[in-house]
Amino acid sequence: LYMITQKSIDAVIEASRIEEVVRDFVDLKRSGVNFSGLCPFHSEKTPSFSVSPSKNIFKCFGCGKGGDTVHFLMEYEQISFVDAIKKLADKFNVPIEETVPSPEYLEQQNQEESLFLVNQFARDFFVHHLWETPMGKSVGLSYYNSRGFTEEIIRKFQLGYAPDTGDALLQEALQKGYDKENLEALGLVSEKGRDFFRGRAMFAIHNPSGKIIGFGGRILNTVLKAPKYINTPETEVYHKSEVLYGLYFAKKAIRKADQCILVEGYTDVVSLHQAGIENVVSASGTSLTEDQVKLIKRHTREALVLFDGDQAGIKAAQRGLNLLLEEGMNVRLALLPEGEDPDSYVTRLGSDDFKAFLQDSSQDFILYNLSLIKETTADNPVKKASMVRELVQTLSLIPDSLQRSIYIRQTAEVLGLDEQLIVQEVNRDIHETLQKKQNRQNRQQGFDTTEDIAATNKSFGAKDVARGPQSHEYQEKDIIRILINYGNRIIDKQTGEFLGDYLVNEITTVIDSFENETYREIIRFYQELRKTMAPESRHFTSHRDRKISQLAVDLLSSPYQLSENWEKKWEIYLQTQKAPDENFVRDSHQALLRFKLKKVVKSCDDNQQYIERYSKEGNSEKILLHLKVQKKLIELRNEIAGELGTVVL
Repeated sequence: LYMITQKSIDAVIEASRIEEVVRDFVDLKRSGVNFSGLCPFHSEKTPSFSVSPSKNIFKCFGCGKGGDTVHFLMEYEQISFVDAIKKLADKFNVPIEETVPSPEYLEQQNQEESLFLVNQFARDFFVHHLWETPMGKSVGLSYYNSRGFTEEIIRKFQLGYAPDTGDALLQEALQKGYDKENLEALGLVSEKGRDFFRGRAMFAIHNPSGKIIGFGGRILNTVLKAPKYINTPETEVYHKSEVLYGLYFAKKAIRKADQCILVEGYTDVVSLHQAGIENVVSASGTSLTEDQVKLIKRHTREALVLFDGDQAGIKAAQRGLNLLLEEGMNVRLALLPEGEDPDSYVTRLGSDDFKAFLQDSSQDFILYNLSLIKETTADNPVKKASMVRELVQTLSLIPDSLQRSIYIRQTAEVLGLDEQLIVQEVNRDIHETLQKKQNRQNRQQGFDTTEDIAATNKSFGAKDVARGPQSHEYQEKDIIRILINYGNRIIDKQTGEFLGDYLVNEITTVIDSFENETYREIIRFYQELRKTMAPESRHFTSHRDRKISQLAVDLLSSPYQLSENWEKKWEIYLQTQKAPDENFVRDSHQALLRFKLKKVVKSCDDNQQYIERYSKEGNSEKILLHLKVQKKLIELRNEIAGELGTVVL
């Protein structure tokens, strides 16, 4: 085992340029000192995705995602931190130093990596038993051969065979030093010491970067009363709803074809790959999930879904199809002849004819629904109304208003309905969906529903009441904003004092009382870095803790820029103050005053509660003491407010 040195990681991050990395995946256009483009992480028509070369970060003001070059690759490619560093090192020609980790590091090695190693062992175990054992050859290999799989495709997908014995995998794992607890955690072995997969053809499941995260097993003994397929249970590294089988092998082909073919099973994926159709993945027998749809969308905006022609199957998959539409994807269907699946049909037709079938038979999902309604409900108004109602709900999910309006017009024309009526129904569904989202946001902020907000407002006798406890978080956040943006600026040339040092020294005694834990962590991180260097913005944006790096990007980013045209074109200059980026000294002084004022006001409020408490108790001595304290606090409050120019009565 080797690990990349921190020195190499820093060198890679320093050398990599965000605009050059993002430009490989997003069409960027100059926007002032930054670049902008359509966000690759969510559907949008107007660019809200910004790339800042000076800060070496990206930020989407639509979906909120942001980070440095490493985070962009990790998010877009769905790869690990180490893999992202290696890709950047290769792109920018930065040599990487690797070192043997210390025993302490190995002992504390990430549990997730340990699980990957155990899964890799299991993969090798299944592959070995397929090719090197008599039972594997006669049972496992015979099954794959019966499906028409070549040795090349079997080895490419790392297919294997699980021997039909009680604990063969467990015993070999223990012999090689693997931990039984990890085997159990991965669902490979039961608590009683029995192998989970026995007598099955094994399909290794990879994450997008190629690591083994789980397995699917098909039973080969048809006499046994057992499920045809079983999968690895949910584990720390395998979440079925977030995985697409075959994506690791299909990524490049999907991008090249600008289309992702969705099929149902493992063998469908393998068969189509063997036929030269490689832009294909499977949801492993489950209805599509939101996470799976987002995985697809990272590589293309068009999905072609293959069905066996069973209308019930299409209806069952409706939610997944709707999710594709909701993400702004183009959705097409191709219906296979009755009794056929992609695996059997491509075997029967051959590669060229199957490709021709996909080309000729695929149709737009909405238009398919229209033709289905027209054909099946001609003499049944009630059924027609029900199916149109479902179609309206589907149309309301399409985020592109122009595309949605075209579909509405086609719906009205094909079904002979009033277009305005359909528009009204679609708009009503859109409104209801937005209302539900708002309710969810309200619950996250402490409200149950919008009705609860209204009831609360009514109880106060007001139309609009701002709720929430008095908090210092805004003032704390402002301190952190300045620390991240300008902490490495020198404010005293004689002493060489950094702005960050000044800020931190001013609040040292109250750091532990910060309400926001992440803000406290950032200050501690600054103090630790300051022992060896002057912390820069990149140290925060590249932080391994995603909470810190994302917050840093948010605080470094703004959707607005000071236009250079004021000076260049109109010859209008700032007269009374410096440009925002040069005004950090005054900014930091004001932020500290606001922060201190908030703390003093809070102390006043707390002390007043003591006064009221002792008044009820009739404790005149305590009352007098706290009245003196209150007088001093009010004087301090007014002094700070005076510096801020704020009037306090």
